[in-house]
Amino acid sequence: MDDALEFHLLNDFQRDFPLCPAPFAELAARLGVAEKVVLGSLDQLRREGKISRVGAVFAPKRIGASTLAAMAVPPERLAAVAEVVNRFPEVNHNYEREHRYNLWFVVTAATEERLRATLGAIGQAAGFPILALPLLEEYHIDLGFPLGGGAKRRAAALPVHPQAPIGESERRLVSVLQEGLPLFIRPFALIAERIGASEGEVMGRIRQWLEAGAIKRFGVVVRHRELGYTANAMLVHDIPDERVGEVGRALAEEPAVTLCYRRPRVLPQWPYNLFCMIHGRERAEVEATIAELRCRHGLAEDPCEVLFSRTRFKQNGARYA
Repeated sequence: MDDALEFHLLNDFQRDFPLCPAPFAELAARLGVAEKVVLGSLDQLRREGKISRVGAVFAPKRIGASTLAAMAVPPERLAAVAEVVNRFPEVNHNYEREHRYNLWFVVTAATEERLRATLGAIGQAAGFPILALPLLEEYHIDLGFPLGGGAKRRAAALPVHPQAPIGESERRLVSVLQEGLPLFIRPFALIAERIGASEGEVMGRIRQWLEAGAIKRFGVVVRHRELGYTANAMLVHDIPDERVGEVGRALAEEPAVTLCYRRPRVLPQWPYNLFCMIHGRERAEVEATIAELRCRHGLAEDPCEVLFSRTRFKQNGARYA
C-alpha cells in the first residue's frame, strides 16, 4: 500500500468507525479505493504489528474490573517473573520500567471479586507483593493516538462510573469484541452469527455502549512502537488532593499527553497520585516534552518521577469476559 493510504487508515479511523453493515466499504468510499484494498491493507498492518485490531476500547470499570499493578523485582529475576505474570490471560499489558518498581502490568476481570482473586494468584505465583493502583478519576484515556500531531483539546475530570450490569448475551458480545472485528465484508453479521443475535442487535448494542461511555472509542487500535514511537514514559506526580483535578485537566489538554488519570497513593511505598503517558520517537524528545510541561504548568516544586519503559513483555487488548 502507498504511504498516504497507510497514514489515513492508521490515523483517521481510530475513532468514529462506521457502525453499518459494510463498514469497510464505507471506509473505502471515503478513501477513494476498493473495499478489497482496505481489507487487504488492514490485514497487512495487523500482520506487521502496526495495529493490534479494529474494534472496541472499553472504558475501565464499566463492564468489568481493572487495575494497574506493579512489582519490585530483582533485575536478574525480572524476565522469569514477567513470564509468570504473562501466563495469566487477565493480564493484557506488561512492561519493564526504569524504577525500583520495575514491572508494570494491567489486570482486567469480569468482577471486582475476580480481580482481587487474580491479583492474589499472580502475587503468589510470582513470589513478590503487588502494588495495586486502580483508576480513581480519568482526564484523558485512550481517545486515540493522532499520528500527525494534535491541537490542544478540552478535558474534564470524569469520575469512574460503577460497573454496568450486563447479561449473558452481552457478555458473549464483549468476549467476541475483545478479539477485534473480523476483516470481512459484513463483520457485524459474522459476530452476530457467533453469539446468536442479529446484525442490527450487535450494532445497536455497540452504539448504546458508546453513548453510555462503556466503550471509549471504536476503531483502529495502533501499536506505538511499531509506528516508530519507541520512547514512552509514565510521568507520575504527587499533587495535593485539592489541586489534582485542576492539574490533571490541564495536562490532559496537552497534545503530547496520551493518557492522564488519577490513581491512589499507597503510602509509604508509592506517594504519587497523578499519572501521564507521553510517547515520542526518541528519549531526548520525551525528556524535553516533560521538562516543558512541568515548567508551563508550574509543577517544578511538585515531587515527580519519570518511568521510561524498557522491555515490552506483553501487549494486547483487555479481556473482561
